[in-house]
Amino acid sequence: MSAKNEIFVLVGSPGSGKGSVSHLCIKEFGWEQLSTGDLCRKHIAEQTEIGKEIDFAIKSGKLVSDSIIVDMVNKWLIDQIESGANVLLDGYPRNLAQAEALDAFLKDEKFADIGLRIIKFAVPDEVVVDRLCNRCICSNKDCQAVYSMAKDSPCKPKEDMVCDACASPLHVRSDDTIETIKERLSIYHEYEDSMLDFYTRKGNEILKVDATKPLVEVFESFKKVVGLKD
Repeated sequence: MSAKNEIFVLVGSPGSGKGSVSHLCIKEFGWEQLSTGDLCRKHIAEQTEIGKEIDFAIKSGKLVSDSIIVDMVNKWLIDQIESGANVLLDGYPRNLAQAEALDAFLKDEKFADIGLRIIKFAVPDEVVVDRLCNRCICSNKDCQAVYSMAKDSPCKPKEDMVCDACASPLHVRSDDTIETIKERLSIYHEYEDSMLDFYTRKGNEILKVDATKPLVEVFESFKKVVGLKD
């Protein structure tokens, strides 16, 4: 892999393992991960101008606009780039408009040395449904560790429904039902298809990782496709 800074756009449905691979990259390489949800909450808590706009939209029952999200992410990216960190984008860009905004942002000559990698986590919907139906999450908002109760899963907690990291109770998300998961996947694929088509037309190589395999193997595959190992 080249010495220049890299931005890794992780593309894949909920439950494809992007978040788990991101955490391993943070632990092993010290990279920075974008969480738009965490960033929104940070701006709201600090009552920044962006935070006030996000808070107003949420309290009004509206979706936070792409323009607000793009502005927030661009400011965050500038900080990371200036610090020299490699960046993982998991959940951003979320749609074609955000992908086009990221492309426009990186066209600035100040960012000419920034590399952009698109990594697609390939996994069939039926595997995702099974994973998410068996998913449980730490109830501690400062932890939020994710586990799987699936049979033979290596990600089971040591004690039933208790977080290994902080000993808080685990819970199942209310929207992790077969019906809602299938609906979320259907909507997700529409956005994903338009984004991948955009990057393909631009000439970006779509690097693919087989995300059906165990996490350790997925991580090894990720490192191989991005040039971190032979």
